[in-house]
Amino acid sequence: MTPETHDNQHNGSAHSIETKNTPESFSLGKKAPRYLLTIIIMFAVWVLLSGKFDLFHLSLGIVSSMLVSIYGGDMLFPEPEITKLPIVWLRFIRYLPWLLYQVLVANIHLMYLTFHPKMIDLIDPQIIVFKSQLKSDLALSTLANSITLTPGTITVHISIYGYVTFHAIDRESGQSVPWIMDARIAELFGE
Repeated sequence: MTPETHDNQHNGSAHSIETKNTPESFSLGKKAPRYLLTIIIMFAVWVLLSGKFDLFHLSLGIVSSMLVSIYGGDMLFPEPEITKLPIVWLRFIRYLPWLLYQVLVANIHLMYLTFHPKMIDLIDPQIIVFKSQLKSDLALSTLANSITLTPGTITVHISIYGYVTFHAIDRESGQSVPWIMDARIAELFGE
């Protein structure tokens, strides 16, 4: 092997190493429906919340929606197959009334604790840890948000291994609802 051949091979391998370490450029490919759907949803939320319909605000909304889609499109729709999406949304619509009912029940329970003459004896703050059956980041985030939305409980930490740590204001608040939520969200996302 001559020194020239060795240098060419070395340069070629160094070049291939450089291209492997460079960050991926944004490409649509199979992800185009996800990004497009994210842009549409983000823009609809923008218009709904801003209430401004002039050219400046609408163009700002489109640009913002596109940036959110580029940088976070995989977070809203992590699955490459959007065909499952309508089923998940229908299940989520079924989950929402149950969650709102749990929030109502927890509010009444918290009001009972607050106005009870022996409030000091009834409040028993606890940190509870349990292993969730959920696997996907979106499902775990939904669980964390559901626990936090329920008065009297707040999610403290979720590990990458599925361990959920949450704070409950009393023993009753932390006994059953998070485990039931875990099972319902597993059904919601098909896990």
